[in-house]
Amino acid sequence: MTAKILFGFHAVTVRLKSAPKTVIEIHVDASRRDQRMRQFVERAREAGAKLIDSDDDRLQKMAGSHRHQGVVARVEAVSLSHSLDDTLDAVEAEGKGPALLLLLDGITDPHNLGACLRVADGAGAHAVIAPKDHAVGINATVAKVASGAADTVPYFMVTNLARTIGELKERDITVIGTSEDAEQSLYDVDLSGPIALVLGAEGSGMRALTKKHCDQLVHLPMRGAVDSLNVSVASGVCLYEALRQRRD
Repeated sequence: MTAKILFGFHAVTVRLKSAPKTVIEIHVDASRRDQRMRQFVERAREAGAKLIDSDDDRLQKMAGSHRHQGVVARVEAVSLSHSLDDTLDAVEAEGKGPALLLLLDGITDPHNLGACLRVADGAGAHAVIAPKDHAVGINATVAKVASGAADTVPYFMVTNLARTIGELKERDITVIGTSEDAEQSLYDVDLSGPIALVLGAEGSGMRALTKKHCDQLVHLPMRGAVDSLNVSVASGVCLYEALRQRRD
């Protein structure tokens, strides 16, 4: 199995907790001996991980970033659901509640995707979906920003997002898109049933074809001077409103 790179305390710690046997080795900054590093090393040893002292140059090369925090791990890929159909079948069969999906149209910034995965995990979303031609894939930066959520939330890159939306509708999943031009507010619609929330890139929004295939469009009320939110923030607002409605 091909190894992948995780870096940063949160991402590596979550992997140690969720799938310690997939951690091949962890490189740590030999010059860093503060309390946070000591606690991390102790946790890694308790999990049986192989620890290797490295310098900053090596850590930067492995991570492809200077934001590694002194921790870089080589890990095996975690096997999540192989397909969206498998995921939705499991949600239904295991009684995990109404489907809650996040569709991202045109999100190419790995920091935004990582943050979206993190909030999707927090809100209990069953999957995140994006088009192959207009999205960033899972890489080390995404995994670091996601703080472990890249290993827990299935992320599917589909060939045709409009066709996938049609397939979701066939499963009686309501597809709700966000648009600043929509008449209805997010808080005026029922999010308690099976839904897929669609968000586009900040500024450009969803593509016209994607918007056309949504069942409903909603806007997020904006009361200040700015006219839009970062996509990860908007995702959090939408997903947690769905979560709130499902808890009531």
